[in-house]
Amino acid sequence: MRRSRPDAALFIGSGKAEEIGARLAETGAGLVLFDHELSPIQQRNLSRLWDLPVMDRTELILDIFARRARSHEGKLQVELARLEHLSARLVRGWTHLERQRGGIGVRGGPGETQLELDRRMLSIRVKRLRAQLEQLRKQRRTRRRARDRRPAFAVSIVGYTNAGKSTLFNALTGAGTYAADQLFATLDTLTRRLRLPSGAEAVVSDTVGFVRDLPHQLVEAFTATLEETAQADLLLHVVDASAPDRDEQIAQVDRVLDEIGAADVPRILVHNKIDRSGRVPEVALDRYGRIDRVWASAATGEGLDLLREAIDQQVAAWREARRRGPADEAGAQAADVAADAPARPETPVHRAA
Repeated sequence: MRRSRPDAALFIGSGKAEEIGARLAETGAGLVLFDHELSPIQQRNLSRLWDLPVMDRTELILDIFARRARSHEGKLQVELARLEHLSARLVRGWTHLERQRGGIGVRGGPGETQLELDRRMLSIRVKRLRAQLEQLRKQRRTRRRARDRRPAFAVSIVGYTNAGKSTLFNALTGAGTYAADQLFATLDTLTRRLRLPSGAEAVVSDTVGFVRDLPHQLVEAFTATLEETAQADLLLHVVDASAPDRDEQIAQVDRVLDEIGAADVPRILVHNKIDRSGRVPEVALDRYGRIDRVWASAATGEGLDLLREAIDQQVAAWREARRRGPADEAGAQAADVAADAPARPETPVHRAA
């Protein structure tokens, strides 16, 4: 029988909790994972009932991030997210924090000495981490201003975790960075130069992968890094073409991009892993005749020449916009929209790799 809402005390209801508890005892499990976010009370009650550690989805993602972080800034961001998540668990999570009993001459209630001490220590550490990350953000802004004086077309690779972003990054730039068939293999932003067929150059950045229901603490903590995505001139949204839920993954990435202020950045949808899905390299054009979708394989190299051509088109348009200036470009865009109404549909164009 389906519940209309999660149980306030156990999330799953007492009957189902007892059934799962019996199954856990049979199998000798040492840890229970929930693919949902649990409240502190639910987590505590389930752990007591089963006498086992209980982790929810948020804690699992935070733990993976902590294992994957390599750079100093990445480690600070993950620690900040974990501490902010932990601070919510200190409110009513563990009675072992109730060390002192109050009252004068009568039996008093539990004091908050140890609890308040732990919360104060967490608060101090969080403030220090925020200050350090803000300093790193200022340094990044200084470097960005220096880059703006020597303008280069900026490309950010984004997408759902394990879609093949790092493999594509390596295939385009020859960076040889770490890429693996695992969740969140890359947390730290990496940047390399890319020479295009026309001779133009672009700066390509590989970013952290997204996932459905990405914990808000992580989005907030990684804002300093993700703002590089919002400042990019072009996004390569990498999609696993062989994934059965790829449409849902695209929607989840779009949601995060909107949250970090990158919804309006031009993008090319890269359907990766066509070697697994059985597709052939091809492209689709937008209403202006530019390539906005590419089917390719970063692992085999199929279709990457089409992707480079698509990036080249975007660089040419970007250079023309800078040559015209903001006012001329705005007028040109308005004229294009007026001349293109009603817009002609996207036209897939098949090209052999």
